[in-house]
Amino acid sequence: MTSAWTRETPIGPLTLTEEDGALTGVLFSPDAPRGALVAETPLIRQAFEQLEEYFRGERRAFDLPMDARGTPFQRRCWQALLAIPYGQTRTYAQQAQAVGSPRACRAVGMANHRNPLPVLIPCHRVVGADGSLTGYAGGLRIKQMLLEIEQSRKG
Repeated sequence: MTSAWTRETPIGPLTLTEEDGALTGVLFSPDAPRGALVAETPLIRQAFEQLEEYFRGERRAFDLPMDARGTPFQRRCWQALLAIPYGQTRTYAQQAQAVGSPRACRAVGMANHRNPLPVLIPCHRVVGADGSLTGYAGGLRIKQMLLEIEQSRKG
């Protein structure tokens, strides 16, 4: 059974989902997924505490059980996102290189778009070849806010 809980955060409402003892989703919406039990589980509470630390600049990485469900290629892409250091960015081409598919920039972009755990798995750290901000599930304003949080506290 999936559990879901929503809290207001500095980037707007976030809904976290958990199933079988692992986080399965971060949604930029105040709405729980259909069929989810609306309950703040201990893991969801812990995740929100770590997110609050992140937003205050006190946390650079998350220590939570996560189950990012996707294809093997998507999972490789999401794993590569976790290797991007706090406060830094990479291009889609650099991420494609990191997953061993240097010509798969568009596929990497689609995998990032399907990242079920944004913020926790930092797809906001991937930018266009010219350094410009490109698509983000929560919108470019939120992507910019996340990058600014990290840039202002990376020292």
